[in-house]
Amino acid sequence: MVDLVRRKLVTLARGPAGQLSLPWLFSQQQFVDACTRCNKCVDACETQIIQVGDGGFPHVDLTINECTLCYRCASVCSEPLFKAEPEAPWQADIQLTDRCLALQNIDCRSCADACEPMAIQFKPIIGKVAQPNLQTESCTGCGACISPCPADAINLVLRET
Repeated sequence: MVDLVRRKLVTLARGPAGQLSLPWLFSQQQFVDACTRCNKCVDACETQIIQVGDGGFPHVDLTINECTLCYRCASVCSEPLFKAEPEAPWQADIQLTDRCLALQNIDCRSCADACEPMAIQFKPIIGKVAQPNLQTESCTGCGACISPCPADAINLVLRET
């Protein structure tokens, strides 16, 4: 059975049928027009978050694992779909929903424990459990905080550029 709530967690650059696009793409339209659906990117992904989705297009599923931003998906692609590696893979921010356990006064810090750049920190509050404090400028968009969240309370949202 498909968990529709979990499916809607990640709302980054959407590809075919609302799927999360791969990092470093020039544009979603160019991806749809030129992707041959050879699945080399799927095979190259070290964390296996690139999945074959609707219409055979590859997409990223951060509920499986994080993106290590390794650039392997782009380097194996024979089509001119990807920006150069030194460019940012995507500009994204993390957002918490009201399902966050800490916001419900239940002690949980699994997202912060998983966040290497420390974009999620917890601030002590008198009379409550420590509350999440998002440092969006530190967020790489890797999604490491998404899969360990027991409440499915984290979204990754593309910044308007």
